[in-house]
Amino acid sequence: MTDAGEMRARYRRILRFAGRYLVQAWWFELFLPRLGLARVSARNRAARLQHIARRFHVLAVDLGGLMIKVGQFMSSRLDVLPPEITKELEGLQDEVPAVDFAAIRLLAEAELGVPLERAYAYVDPTPLAAASLGQAHRARLSDADAADTGLTDVVLKVQRPGIDQIVDVDLRALRRVAGWLSRVRLVSDRVDMPSLVEEFAATSLEEIDYLHEAANSERFAADFADDARVAVPAVVWERTTRRVLTLQDVTAIKINDVDALRAAGIDPSEVAKEFAAVMFDQLFADGFFHADPHPGNIFVTPLAPSAPGERADAPSRAWKLTFIDFGMMGEVPDGLRRGLRRILIAAASRDGKGMVDGMRDVGVFLPSADTSELERAMTQLFARFGGMGFAELQEVDPREFRAFAIEFGDTIRSLPFQLPENFLLIIRAMSLTSGMCSSLDPKFNIWDAVEPYANRLIREESGNVLQGFATQAISAAQVVAGLPRRLDELTTRIEAGRVVVQNPRLERRIGVLERTARRVVSAVLFAGLLVAGILLRSTDVVFGTIMMWVSVLPLLHAVFAGIAGRRGPG
Repeated sequence: MTDAGEMRARYRRILRFAGRYLVQAWWFELFLPRLGLARVSARNRAARLQHIARRFHVLAVDLGGLMIKVGQFMSSRLDVLPPEITKELEGLQDEVPAVDFAAIRLLAEAELGVPLERAYAYVDPTPLAAASLGQAHRARLSDADAADTGLTDVVLKVQRPGIDQIVDVDLRALRRVAGWLSRVRLVSDRVDMPSLVEEFAATSLEEIDYLHEAANSERFAADFADDARVAVPAVVWERTTRRVLTLQDVTAIKINDVDALRAAGIDPSEVAKEFAAVMFDQLFADGFFHADPHPGNIFVTPLAPSAPGERADAPSRAWKLTFIDFGMMGEVPDGLRRGLRRILIAAASRDGKGMVDGMRDVGVFLPSADTSELERAMTQLFARFGGMGFAELQEVDPREFRAFAIEFGDTIRSLPFQLPENFLLIIRAMSLTSGMCSSLDPKFNIWDAVEPYANRLIREESGNVLQGFATQAISAAQVVAGLPRRLDELTTRIEAGRVVVQNPRLERRIGVLERTARRVVSAVLFAGLLVAGILLRSTDVVFGTIMMWVSVLPLLHAVFAGIAGRRGPG
């Protein structure tokens, strides 16, 4: 059981860290530019952001728990965080020390209800892997369990003691920070932080429920039951609880171990192509996907040579992909999957406008978002870099690539985003997939992997063209049939003087002007009171000092009125 005082200290430490750097960000990014000191604000910005990221790295490794997950979770949020931070967080891994085996033994025995020696024939006290939420040990099943399951070698995965309380404290702190950020329009215009934290919370709570992970594992295995490319470890349900998970030991060649792959006679470039194809199947066909496909969660398992007399239709491939750790899984609802298919088709055809339209269809942008600049940037992106693989991109002039990346990133971050459910997990899965394939094969071209899917989707979509035309014709007929009644209603409202014309953009501009005028008045009042107080102090120290202190009130209004106005509907 974790000490209550220790948990309070943990909560306060997270909030102190967030509060300190939020105040720093407010000072440099909001306050100084309002005083006309934007150049001072921009000076050393990259170094400041890198310092914050490094300090968070230290905090995350020290605290463990969800803080490491926060860093990993946010590292792909290029729409929320600047590249100086995301680059630093990309390297954040589970760097926490292992839990003493005696504590692991106590928790496992309490969960299983029997001594560890009765549950398993052997458990290796040296951990196979130690992560922020759990720890894994190699083990062997007892003779009775081995006879029942057909398995001998297994992996025993046990939660870190006290992780439930740690996760609860971390989530309370993150919700508090999200509440702070949601009051700043600069952030709230781009992302719904409370919703983002709730999505993160749901994923994290599922990840520490090993019964949920075991069920995910079996569902994933069922999706690929007839696919010789993929393998999944069997679950030993007799030795599995919410905090203890026992799985078949499927340890093999780590997917990013290029030297070991070549030594086994396996071509890494073929592994890259197969891995991309399997991930696309999960996202665009099955709709149930592994959201954490990092190198530690995927093995390449060599297959034994075919024996004489074996079936002629046995797979000719000499290896398969083995997925493990199904704590972080994502689902793609049918509506979102259709939108993603439209995006995929647009990407394959290098259609910048179609790409942006598809992103709008799936709900990435708020309805008020003006995406004309993004369409222009996306068209330029496809025209200049479309179709290039990782190796070709490395040959581009770094200055050109950097300049375009900065402009494109600024365009993306200037738009008001709202992420559909599970969209963050999709981005994470695709980012990890692309990075993994490029590390296996520097010449890997993601476009080559995308195009076969896009072509298949185009053929599938073309089969629905006639049905779509029919639906649109019926809809148009309904609109035409209702026109006389609607025109009559409009005429009646005009005659009665009840027609109201609204221009939301004009109203917003008027509101901004009104707020600006109020702030100017406050600034003038501040200057007058301050100067008067300074002059009066020479003859009346008390009254002069009071006037100088009172001048702070209009100053605060001048500075914070813009922020307060931004909280309201825009």
